[in-house]
Order: sequence, then C-alpha cells, then structure tokens
Amino acid sequence: MELKFYNSMTRQIEPFKTLNPGEVGMYTCGPTVYNYAHIGNFRAYLFEDFLRRTLEFAGNNVKQVMNLTDVDDKTIRGSQAAGQALKAYTKPYIEAFFADLKTLNVEPAAVYPAATDHIPEMLNLISALFDKGIAYKSDDGSVYFSVSKYENYGKLAHIDREAMRSGVRINADEYEKEGVGDFALWKGWDEKDGDVVWDAPWGKGRPGWHLECSAMSMKYLGESFDLHTGGIDNLFPHHENEIAQAEAVTGKPFVHTWMHCAHLRVNGQKMSKSLGNFFTLRDLQEKGYTGREIRYVLLNAHYRQGLNFTFDALSAARAALARLDECTDALKARVATGTADDGVRVPSQLEAFGNALADDLNASEAFSACFAFVRAANAALTAGLSAAGAQAALDELAQMDRVLGFIFFGRAETTAIPAEIQALADERAAARAAKNWAESDRLRDELAAKGWQVRDSKEGQTLKPLA
Repeated sequence: MELKFYNSMTRQIEPFKTLNPGEVGMYTCGPTVYNYAHIGNFRAYLFEDFLRRTLEFAGNNVKQVMNLTDVDDKTIRGSQAAGQALKAYTKPYIEAFFADLKTLNVEPAAVYPAATDHIPEMLNLISALFDKGIAYKSDDGSVYFSVSKYENYGKLAHIDREAMRSGVRINADEYEKEGVGDFALWKGWDEKDGDVVWDAPWGKGRPGWHLECSAMSMKYLGESFDLHTGGIDNLFPHHENEIAQAEAVTGKPFVHTWMHCAHLRVNGQKMSKSLGNFFTLRDLQEKGYTGREIRYVLLNAHYRQGLNFTFDALSAARAALARLDECTDALKARVATGTADDGVRVPSQLEAFGNALADDLNASEAFSACFAFVRAANAALTAGLSAAGAQAALDELAQMDRVLGFIFFGRAETTAIPAEIQALADERAAARAAKNWAESDRLRDELAAKGWQVRDSKEGQTLKPLA
C-alpha cells in the first residue's frame, strides 16, 4: 500500500517516504489552552487522527507528538482576568480538551508536551541562534530571528515574500525589530505579563509561540522527522518560522512532509460568536448530538477542501450511522444463529477502501467503499448469509473502523423492551403465524403508537424504539 500525500513544501502529491522504513515521526500543532476548543479546531485534530490511523493501517508504527500551548498572550490575559496562576488557569481547559478527544474517539498521541515544561530546550535553541549570528536582542529585552540573515527563509513557498517585507505583518508591540519580517523568539518581560516570567542569559521574559514548537518537536522526534501537520492558518507564519529556527541551527532538513487541512465554515459562514454559529463540542452535545455523529461529519470531506458544517449534515450523519448500526446488528444476530458455513462471503471493499486512503486521504471515496460494503452485506443477509459469512463481514467492517473510528464506537446502549411491549409483539407474532393479517397490522399500529417499530425478516420480528 503506497501512500501518496499532498506535501505543502513541494505543493504536489508525492509518495510518502520516511526516514526509517515502517516508522513515522509525526508532530501536530495542538490547542492553545485558554478556552474550550471549538469544532473548527477539532476539524484539524480529526484530520490528524484520520491520517495517523491511515499510516497505521498501512503498516507503520507512528510516534505522534501534539503540543499544548499554555503560555502566550491569550493564556496570560485569561489567567490575570480570572485572578489565577497560569497553571491553575489552563489546567481545566487541558482536562476538557482530553475529555473532548475521548468523546470524538481520537487516539491519544505518544506525548503531549506543554510549553511551560520545556523552557530549557527553548533557551538552548535561542542560544544556538545567537551563536549563528541570526538572533539579536532589542532594547526592550526581546530577542528576534533575523530573516535577512537567513537566506533559506520561506521554504514552504506559499508566501509572497515581498508582501511580507512590505510591513503588512508588523505588530504594534514589535516596533524595535530590525526588519519587519523578523519574528520574536523571546519576549522581554513587561509588567502586563505579571509573574509569567523566566530567567534567561539575555534577560527575563517568556518564549515566542513559534519557538515552542521547534524546540519541543526536535526534543521528541529529533532534528529531522517525517511529518508535520496543522490547519492551513498555521502554514504562515508559524510553520515557516518553525522551519527557519530549526534549520538555521541544525543545517539539516527539519521536516520531510507538511500537511495542512482547510478551514471549517458553519452554515456557509466563518464561525463567529456574533453570528451565533460558534460551537464547542459541548454546545453540540447540549443540543443532543453525539461525539460519534460529530466525528462522522468532520471526517466526511477531503481535508484540503473547506468543510461547511450544518445541522442538516448532523441529521444526515445520524441517519447514515443508523444504517450502519442496523447492518452490524443484523450481522451479529446472524452470527448468533450458528448456521452452517456455505462458503458465501460478502464481496470485499477493502482494496477500494485502502486505495482511497492512499490517494491523499480521499475520505469521500473511503466512506463510499464502506457503505458499498454495507449494501452488499444487507443483500447477502436477505439471501441467507451464513454465520461464518456474517462474522467475516463484521471482521472487514472492524478493519475499516480501525481508520474511520465510528462504526462500532459510541453505539447507543440497547434499550430494554418493557414487558407490555414484548407481550404485544408476541401477540403479533402469533397473529402472523395464524395469517391473521388484520390483527397483525392492528398490533403493529398499537406498538407504533407506544413508540416501537416492528421489523420482519426471515428470522422473525425485531423491535426498535422510534426516534
């Protein structure tokens, strides 16, 4: 299974190669923990989960590192407004983030390094940049990376460097920079930062955001590693600056493959609290939607295409997952019958499924292969699929679910059938056995009025609560 991905560095789809065969070092930009993550954030985290699962499906061992940005302007402002120490302020948001990942069935990374726990690594990186003559200190105690002194800046090649140099990105609080494209490695202490400060050879202060990721990724994955991901908004300046910092020090290629996912829109608009379309995972759960349904929607589009999130899409996901559940329930029921193996199997879709994944994570085609298999399984069940054939079908769905993560995850608990309802169902079964169709229909309608649907098959009738 040869994987091919779009590499943001080369701007083309190319075979995915690793430094060590069968081993993937993968760094993903994690959350800034000043608030609850919103569904736009989770689009990126689910893309990265889908990618990691695909890499493992193809036979690789993956070491994933996802950082936690727990010191920046937003976390500092939030902690001061709350009257809390920085660590105390970010702690509940970190815990909420991990709970949300679990709700969405996102597999855990190997390491979740927090920026505040890796200050020594950041200081070492800045010192090395000073030694290279690329870092300089300003009068206010901040330290900057000099873009003009590093000729290889701009490796991702997605930026208009002349536009960058024109000053469009200069910030009001960075007026002491030598060049408008230079970026902060270390921010000199300011009283607005309060007690969020660390000692450094060049003066008290705190690290810049870009520096954090370079230092932590190299600590856990080495000076060169295979794969770096994030949202498209991270591409510039964040990822450009990561490359510059790392390669200016090591002289080695920092990352082989860069992958970025597109933005999420809600009801066709940019997510905004003023528009009333800003949702956290908890907001959607309060509206009655499950993590399983949200996972389905956020994965059901190509990662490089913008995704329009709507409540209609959530309703469609609920219906699609119900079809999956009905099929898997029927397959499990057939396995339980213990019928003799006649050698019949549901035609496999694993090759089509794998080919879709290998084609730059073509999620739509992978979903299509899954539901094509479900349709074939339903047809085989109607035709009398054996218990062994049903088990083989369940095994194939489990292989697909290793990547999709929603076929068997998050299933609603089976609803107990009240004695009164079971008695009516038994009466209806007797009426059907006696070919008393009128009485059978009457009992079916009575069950429906009480909130239960009856379905008939060769194995008999089954009951399901109405939505």
